[in-house]
Amino acid sequence: MTPRRRVLAAVLVGIGALVYGISPVDIIPELLTGPLGLIDDAAVWGAAAIGIVKLLQGRKAGPTAPPAAP
Repeated sequence: MTPRRRVLAAVLVGIGALVYGISPVDIIPELLTGPLGLIDDAAVWGAAAIGIVKLLQGRKAGPTAPPAAP
């Protein structure tokens, strides 16, 4: 993935996490559960932050395997 695409993907992940956080449609709605409803938002924001860091560092999001010997 090119650096430009990594930055674009990181921006899209961040926008998606923000949209989910302000969206009235949640897995655990805040209106019904109060502060407990913020747990799913925090989980999405944390996962997005980790994904953004990995994208910007150029690492793969999944487990990494050692490079194959030539």
